[in-house]
Amino acid sequence: MVQKTRRRVLVAGVLASAGLMNSRIANAALNGKATIALVMKSPADPFTMAMLSAAQNYQKHFASQFDLVVRSSDAQPDTAAQIRIVEDLIASHINAIVLVPTDSKALVPVVARAIDAGIIVTTIDNPLDEAALQAAHIAVPFIGPDNLKGARLVANYLASKLKPGDEVGIIEGVVTDRNAQQRTDGFREAMNAAHIKIAAIAPGDWVYSKAKAAASVMLDQHPHIRGLLCANDSMATGAVDAVRIAHRTGNVYITGYNNDASITSFIDSGRILATVDQFAARQAVFGVDVALKALDEHTREQDLSPFIETPLQLVTGKTR
Repeated sequence: MVQKTRRRVLVAGVLASAGLMNSRIANAALNGKATIALVMKSPADPFTMAMLSAAQNYQKHFASQFDLVVRSSDAQPDTAAQIRIVEDLIASHINAIVLVPTDSKALVPVVARAIDAGIIVTTIDNPLDEAALQAAHIAVPFIGPDNLKGARLVANYLASKLKPGDEVGIIEGVVTDRNAQQRTDGFREAMNAAHIKIAAIAPGDWVYSKAKAAASVMLDQHPHIRGLLCANDSMATGAVDAVRIAHRTGNVYITGYNNDASITSFIDSGRILATVDQFAARQAVFGVDVALKALDEHTREQDLSPFIETPLQLVTGKTR
């Protein structure tokens, strides 16, 4: 109940921020302060909630320097809504945007318009597509982990529990997201190196229900699967339920990615073998900090570092 209440409070805060955005930006300008917008995916996701809380706490410590407005879409993969949010921020003359892109390619044109309007833009969690950025003749910093490295980390741990010739399935995120692509590539590289067969790959779009359905199909069509590599923890919990329904609990290893607080019990009980902590709070704080520093030092977008790497850590039952 406490968790649900906290989530309702956070969502209410996001909605309130959206309604007061223009007046807050105007007031900040009158007070000589910058205004930075954090544009996220759905606040219902635990990873997003961790980012939101960290960014808000960071702003409280530097309240004399900048104001923070938070915008998000209601649904997890709502790219059209996120594009509209960025367009609104351009019209309101925001100083900087810290963006968690819902789509690595589709957001590039509106981001280019923001940069043309003199807005500093940084991305966290999910980088924008490099080819699309080059085509738009812009560079946008990504503050976050090496997702390829993180995927290899957890996949290698799974491989240590299997033997050559075993079969696994991969449940990936939104396939147009660069971080989803990198995690799938990392999973694939680790499995190929261990001579483990990838029997199936299917999208779960970051959400529990789609991952549960995808895992159910995999388990039915490939009865010898010994592992399910999931690109985030929400999908891993969907895979847990699919394995339970298929009466395969204890026979199929499941891995996640994010280390959401909600999966602690799954790790401790062994229902999820391992996950990767990519430190959501640090990504949010670093993303806002890079934007704030650029504003303070009058740094141009094209002069910002293209990649600021944040840490990763493998999490297993033994490491808790």
